[in-house]
Parts: sequence; structure tokens; C-alpha cells
Amino acid sequence: MKNKFSRRDFLKSALAMPAWILDSRTPNQYRPRFTVLTPKGQEPRANIMVCIFLRGGMDGLNVVIPHGDADYYRLRPSLAIAEPDSGKDTTGIDLDGFFGLHPALRPLKDIWDDNGLAFVHAAGSPDPTHSHFDAMDYMERGTPGEKHIPTGWLARHLQVAANENGSPFRAVGFGTLLPSSLRGPVPAIALQSIADFHLGGRYQGGEVDEFQTAISEMYAADPTLGGRADFTFGAVQLLESVVSGEYQASNGAKYPESEFGQSLKQVAQLIKAEIGLEVAAVDLGGWDTHVDQGSLAGNMPGLLADLSTSLAAFYHDLGDTMKRVTVVAMSEFGRRASENGGQGTDHGHGNVMLTMGKSLNGGKVYGQWPGLSPEALSAPGDLAITTDFRSVLSELVSKHLRNPALDQVFPGFTEAQMLDLAKKYKNHHQAEFFSGYAFIFIICWGPPPN
Repeated sequence: MKNKFSRRDFLKSALAMPAWILDSRTPNQYRPRFTVLTPKGQEPRANIMVCIFLRGGMDGLNVVIPHGDADYYRLRPSLAIAEPDSGKDTTGIDLDGFFGLHPALRPLKDIWDDNGLAFVHAAGSPDPTHSHFDAMDYMERGTPGEKHIPTGWLARHLQVAANENGSPFRAVGFGTLLPSSLRGPVPAIALQSIADFHLGGRYQGGEVDEFQTAISEMYAADPTLGGRADFTFGAVQLLESVVSGEYQASNGAKYPESEFGQSLKQVAQLIKAEIGLEVAAVDLGGWDTHVDQGSLAGNMPGLLADLSTSLAAFYHDLGDTMKRVTVVAMSEFGRRASENGGQGTDHGHGNVMLTMGKSLNGGKVYGQWPGLSPEALSAPGDLAITTDFRSVLSELVSKHLRNPALDQVFPGFTEAQMLDLAKKYKNHHQAEFFSGYAFIFIICWGPPPN
């Protein structure tokens, strides 16, 4: 029996669909044009950026453990991960004789051995705040200590990166709200589900027309929303034309059923569909581990298992496409070097950043290690920062995203330190639609801070 598209269905579908962000004051040159995509056989002008933010203040010292620093074990008698011991699943996984991975990150070890994974330790924002909200805001704006610039760093990259990509899927954030890093004059989509985006295949023919008519009438009430209506229709129609049926991952990759795993699965689906994706942002939350953080089992190890299995599935699913995909993961700040009385860690400063892709100089932990001795710690007992997070992002933006306008992406930042982390851009793919590097940016969010 054929479904009838009721008013209730319309409202339900509308609520399930993403929020389209397009300021009514947006200049005409930034309004969407759905037919201007890179011609077949022409080298892509710019790259894709997919951002994943690990929100809540991830404890980088228990992610990439400095097992070669004796002070690590002095400061964490209960939470420290044991030094690597070959053949044991309960110890760290050695990387270079000084640093090692948490055991829950074992799915990433093969990627490390493939030179597809690299870390930058003692990295972060130079602003000293221990407030989740301020720290995240500064990092997503790309302007530590400054809030007068209303746009996000990814949005500014898109704004100044000249190209002919008019796809409505140029920038996508997974979730109910658009991440601050994507907020700016270039249209971006907040997407919860690809299936919900094009009505999940439940409605066809006249029922879809009825839905679009209802949307048109809703937008017609306010003439200033005409651009948003065009953006909405174009996005739905484009996705409907290229995405259908159940997505099948390649190379035996299996994504976790978690929200994060399924979001990465949909990012891979959009990349393979080649519909103009440049930037995608994905969040993984829960890292505010003041109590019961857990060493080998508990809250944080569970999050690390989700992170590692999801990233490994993404890497193997995309295969050689990872030559034009770069993943970067970061959190708003790290945790205190010493554990607290609640078997957890308090808000800290320095942290670790993760990068993944086949166009990296991987298999290395980058950055200058400051040490964890009392005199080396940053007040009031935090891992010191020796690499500004904007240096890492600047190198990826300039080399992989081919955007030299770093002064506009990160205004006021003149001390970028190139680590030789990223290889220079190479044209790995010719496609009918816009394609290039996919850059994944991860920041972790947690429950309300204590």
C-alpha cells in the first residue's frame, strides 16, 4: 500500500533533515551554484576538508603515552599505561622507543606501520584558559584569545580558496548544529543522516513533489529565504541522484554502530559519491574525565576503542583514495599531568594531535617533548605546549588544501612552524565532479564540565 505524505510526515521529515546555514546577507558570489563543478579531466583546484573535533579535553598523555619519561609513571601511579611488553595486550604499543599507543588504539598500529598515521605531541592552543567553552571557541575560530572575528577557520579557508565548486555539499558538518569552525559566508550543511536527508527512500514521485511544494510555500512567506530554498532543493536533488540503497564499505571495512562510526561511514560515502565535498566536520564527545577515567577499562578506553575502530574502518574503506584524504584530530586542551583523587584527571593544557592519510610523512611523533619534570610543567601542573595547533593546521592547509592565504585563514598568526608533516599536493584523481584531499578534523565533546 502506497504511503501518503501527510502534514505530520512533512513536519517530521523537516525536523529530521539538516539545518542549512546561509546568511541572508551573504554576497551573491558566495551563493550556491549547482552546475559549476570541475569539468571532467581538469585537475581539481582545491581539496576536501573533513573535520572531526574530540570535545571535552582528551587526555593525550594516555593516548600517546611517553613511556620513556619516568615522570609519567611518578605522576600517574594508577592511571599510567604500562611500558610496552611484546605479546601483551595490557601494555602500551611501542611506536619509537619513547612513545607508545594506548592498547585500545591497536587498530591504528597497522596504519602507523603503513606510514599513514602521525602524531604531534605537546601541541595545543597558547591561550591558557581551562574553560571548555572558551577553549573550543578559540580553536574553532582559529584565533586564540580573540573573539572579535565571528567566522571559523574552516569557513575562512573556503571563503578565500578560489575554485569553481558550486556543490551544496562543499561543506558538511555531522550533527544537529553546524560547528563553529564552518560558520561564515560560505553555505554549509548540518547533516544528521544521509537517509533522512533525502527522505530515506520512503517517498517517491508525487509525494516528493508534495514535500518540495510544502517547502516552497514555507520559504515563500519570507522573500529573503529564496537563496536558502534553492540551496535546500539543490542539495536534496543532488544527493538523491547519486546516493541510493544500503552503503557497502570496501576492502572488508566494518564501521562500529556508534554515532561516530556511522558519521565517518557517511563521510566516506559522500567522498566516494564525488559530489563536491571539500570539508566535513565530525564530533566525538565524552572526554571530560574528572572521575573514573579508567586505565585499561572504563570511560576513556571505551572512547579510544570507538575512535580507533572507526578511523581504521575509514582508512581501509577508502583505500587508495586516502592519498587525497587527510584526517586531523584534536581536542580543546589536554588533562593535568598528575591524576587526581577521583581516579581521573583535571583540565590541563598541552595535548596530542592525530593526523592520518597516505599523503603524510607518517610513522613519526612530531613536536618537541618538554618533559614532565616539575620544572618543565606549565602552571598549575600541565604538559607544556611546544607546537601551536595552528602550525599543524597551517601546514595541512598550505600543502594539502593548496591555500597559501594563511594570513586570512589564521589572522594575526605569524609564527607558523612547518614540521614537514605533510607531503606536497599531488593530483591523484581525475573525476567528473570536484574532488581532492579530504581533510578530517576531530575535536571531542563531553558532558557539562564540572
